[in-house]
Amino acid sequence: MGKTLVVVESPAKAKTIGRYLGPEYKVTASVGHIRDLPASSLGVDVNNDFKPRYITMRGKEKVIKEIKKMKENSDNVFLATDPDREGEAIAWHLAHSLDLEENENCRISFNEITKKSVQESLKNPHPIDMDLVNAQQARRILDRLVGYKLSPILWKKIRKGLSAGRVQSVTTKLIIDREREIKAFKPEEYWLLTAFLKKEKSDPTFRVRYHGELVSGKAKKINLKNEDQVKNVINSLKDAKYVVDKVTKRKSKRASKPPYITSTLQQEASRKLGYASSRTMRVAQQLYEGVNLGSSGPTSLITYLRTDSVRISPDAISSARSYIKTTFGDEYLPKKPRYFKNKKDSQNAHECIRPIHFDLNPIKIKDQLSNEQFRLYQLIWNKFISSQMEAAIFDTVSADINANSHIFRVRGETLKFPGWMKQYGFETENLDESNKEQLPELAKGDVLLFEKLEPEQKFTTPPPRYTEASLIRVLEELGIGRPSTYAPTIYTILSRRYVEKDGRSLIPTELGFLVTEMLEENFARIVETDFTADMEEQLDKVEEGEKDWVELLREFYPPFEEAVEKAEKNIEKVEIPEVSIDEKCPECKEGDLVIKIGRYGKFIACNRYPECDYTRQIEIVVEDGKCPKCGSGILEKTTRKRRSSKFYVCDKKIDPECDFISWDIPLDKKCDICNSYKVKKRARGQFYEKCSNPDCESNQKTKKKSNKKKATKKNTDQKST
Repeated sequence: MGKTLVVVESPAKAKTIGRYLGPEYKVTASVGHIRDLPASSLGVDVNNDFKPRYITMRGKEKVIKEIKKMKENSDNVFLATDPDREGEAIAWHLAHSLDLEENENCRISFNEITKKSVQESLKNPHPIDMDLVNAQQARRILDRLVGYKLSPILWKKIRKGLSAGRVQSVTTKLIIDREREIKAFKPEEYWLLTAFLKKEKSDPTFRVRYHGELVSGKAKKINLKNEDQVKNVINSLKDAKYVVDKVTKRKSKRASKPPYITSTLQQEASRKLGYASSRTMRVAQQLYEGVNLGSSGPTSLITYLRTDSVRISPDAISSARSYIKTTFGDEYLPKKPRYFKNKKDSQNAHECIRPIHFDLNPIKIKDQLSNEQFRLYQLIWNKFISSQMEAAIFDTVSADINANSHIFRVRGETLKFPGWMKQYGFETENLDESNKEQLPELAKGDVLLFEKLEPEQKFTTPPPRYTEASLIRVLEELGIGRPSTYAPTIYTILSRRYVEKDGRSLIPTELGFLVTEMLEENFARIVETDFTADMEEQLDKVEEGEKDWVELLREFYPPFEEAVEKAEKNIEKVEIPEVSIDEKCPECKEGDLVIKIGRYGKFIACNRYPECDYTRQIEIVVEDGKCPKCGSGILEKTTRKRRSSKFYVCDKKIDPECDFISWDIPLDKKCDICNSYKVKKRARGQFYEKCSNPDCESNQKTKKKSNKKKATKKNTDQKST
């Protein structure tokens, strides 16, 4: 029997699969796509049924030559690329380059890289799925038509280097629409009134929140809108008795959520680990393709990472249930396995993102993984195992407190049985924010001891800016893009400087506003969320064999081309204003310095460019910063390699006597313990003050608390494994 050649996309995947195949198999990698539309031209014949012109990608000639040579020495060739549109398209392009017929059984596919699944796929080869290929072709051509037709208009009318896209432009508009909401928002005043009560003198205090008035025996909700209203309530509560009017007790169950799909993994990795979506996908790709586990060799740890399916294979459920029973006991194991339903039947072809080796828990192989691999693998592991565990059980108590016919309300919740939280963890996001009071045993008619009333003025807040996590959630809800597009779309709008990051918040730039407003005026249909979502539905129909891909392009292109022609005639060139900073150019001594907008944001330049090419960064003054060395002001700078990384220097940095530099903002405040200067730090979107001296006792206390938390978490992890 001759050799069999197996072609995959990546060298890492090739090594992992190679472990499971005998000497009669040779595994090699195409290193991603090998053919694409040309970069220098449209590459699509719009007058001939949108026939694409594919060319070999730069640098792939040698790869194809080597694969062809291997094919000559092989009796069979199998294409084992990823099980999605992109993977099917890569297989189709490989078949074309290797002179394989697309309708012959040359394609094998699997959702997990294990010995069993790989060997099963080799027993069941099948033809290339042309519906999947055509869905990918339609998406690629749509994106090429939109990008190649709109981008030149932006170049002519605004400036070079800009781009527009079918998904990226809608995503940018979502962020800009949210910014418009924030700017248009008008805060409204409201007040909270809290009573602090005890049951007995020796009992701890608990808080109850003002709810309203008792009318005909029923509690009527009243919103306190101003200080006068609050004062009237407080005056009417003088010498009031606080009596328990109503107590409701019940047990509530809280079931775990489904295992991860691509979007939910990206959202939770952003929220819990602080990972950008692109970083999450990069690390997940490593876990899927295989990680070197020493004597075990390259081992794949998770199923395929680009999926919108919550389906779980029976084998995985059986393994998870066995693990739960052994690790936690029968009380944590539901009587029946837990299955989750997909929105569409077509999603059942894929699986959720889950572990594939249930004898390799994260703690066991921690030393063989990088820190980011371990953290993401642990997140996936905890989510999947918890999805198959019993519900958590809570005892909830809600009480109405009557005081001179005013009603105060409180709700408490106590965890009685952790269920899935034993694996997933106890977090505040698992609990309702209002369920934080530890209540004594209360009964109707109990007279409570009053301590004080505390009024608090509040104002309604605008909707928060999008983070990567919340943006992905909205894109998924609106049907914009698909699992494989979320991360590259966000990366694109950040790299084009249409959007910037402030901490985790996504903020549109002036350039983003300018480009979006032009598209709204001239290509309103393209940037409508409904249009983009409908296009995704049409692509899904192509994938399912219900719609012809050429017909889809025929419906889209004529009205789009007409809009492009009108825009080229009607749009006038937009002059981006240059703002003078009232300073002469230090290099040529003749020009004036102005603020310009470039590919990497705003910068200062001489207005005599190109005669004078002087430029420098804009210096941002930190209002509450003060240099601890000389007492001067503080400037904010950004690093060259990572534009989102900021550091701080003295505004007299040109003076060699003051070379102060710091990653944190120095404040004009002294530490109460060691008298060192304080700094302002940021964590999880919140600012806090800290002593700059790492050896200060205040920092040592923080370290001890942090180490204690880590030790507790480590012990919990070890027990759970």
